Amino acid sequence: MTRVLVIGGGIAGAVCVIALQKAGFEPTLYEAFDRTADGIGNFVNIGPNGIDALDSIGLGHLVREKGFDTPAIAFYSDTGRALTGDVATDRLADRGQIIQTIRRSDLYVGLRDEAARRGIPIEFGKRIVDASVDGDRVRAVFENGTHAGGDLLVGADGLRSQVRRIIDPSAPSPRYLGVLNAFGRADGLQLEGPPGVIRMFFGKRSFFSYTKHPDGSLWWFANPPRAEEPDQELLRLRTATWRGDLLRLFEDDRTPAAAIIGATRDLAPPSPTYDLPPVPRWHRDRMIVIGDAAHAVSPTAGQGCAVAMEDAVVLAKCLRDAPSHERGFVSYEAARRKRVEDIVAQGKYNNEGNIRRGPAGRLLRNFFISRAFRGTGGKGDPTWMMSHHIDWDAKEPAVDGVAATGPGPGLRTQG
Repeated sequence: MTRVLVIGGGIAGAVCVIALQKAGFEPTLYEAFDRTADGIGNFVNIGPNGIDALDSIGLGHLVREKGFDTPAIAFYSDTGRALTGDVATDRLADRGQIIQTIRRSDLYVGLRDEAARRGIPIEFGKRIVDASVDGDRVRAVFENGTHAGGDLLVGADGLRSQVRRIIDPSAPSPRYLGVLNAFGRADGLQLEGPPGVIRMFFGKRSFFSYTKHPDGSLWWFANPPRAEEPDQELLRLRTATWRGDLLRLFEDDRTPAAAIIGATRDLAPPSPTYDLPPVPRWHRDRMIVIGDAAHAVSPTAGQGCAVAMEDAVVLAKCLRDAPSHERGFVSYEAARRKRVEDIVAQGKYNNEGNIRRGPAGRLLRNFFISRAFRGTGGKGDPTWMMSHHIDWDAKEPAVDGVAATGPGPGLRTQG
């Protein structure tokens, strides 16, 4: 049985080991930190395509049990005027998949526990520093001086992937996108409207979004603009003044943002927002990268977790169905590269549209948003990312040669 070393114990890595085991491989998961991520992190929205990927390997229930339905999004200006109605995003609702909102920690814990239940080894405190290939074996070296050997190595080690650098020392670095990411949970506010709708506000100085949980609490995030890339440690030191900074950003808007921030008991420090420019090489010899390690997506696309889940399942299928790992890697890249780079481009463009503009720029942006979401399901529908479907039982076509590189065009929805 082929032994696969999966580096990175986050969402992409956890789904990957489960999918690989289902495909007949023997995976082991290696996590850099010496502890679990229980209780750490914000909430995430998992699109129907992500739920579909999980359902293809029998994991969709893990999200549905801990998350809640978020079947629509709505957009508003800084005056509180609706730019759209509630735009349905249940692209695969006929198969039972719909956007789910879930705490990142709950998702991670559910996936990790399921991997352990299936007998998949998980090792903590294993931060990779190097890897080498000798014939038909790959050897990973960890920071604590230990090492592991296997037949293949999958880098699911995130935005600042060491595996990406091992495969290609000239690989691009993460790209700062000019905004911070802030989040929180507010209790005790009574806002109209049903639970689950993702409400997005284009404020004069910052973007803001919230979702109402079925229990009435409000889960929110904001993207304050910051032109220069900040030091994350300095951001953590500013926690005491962070609430005031946020409230000043929204004081001139006629939206619920300021009230929601004011009702948030504990404010976590913000973090810089990044994506990843096109990565020329996804694989070399017996090593390959998936998820954020290959194509980190701006949160404005709402697709980071979902496409990582797709990656994990498609890689397992390609390795299962190809006559060799080389063919499997090429088939995987051919199946994934254009789609994910289109999504990265979409997220970057969305992020640029969210950054503060003058009055004329805001009017133009709002016009294009309203136009883009008139009706759903059409050719120009900007929720196209959510309609992807994976059939686990269908054979993945083997591809000869080298997969095409370079980003796709991306679908722009804003002026």
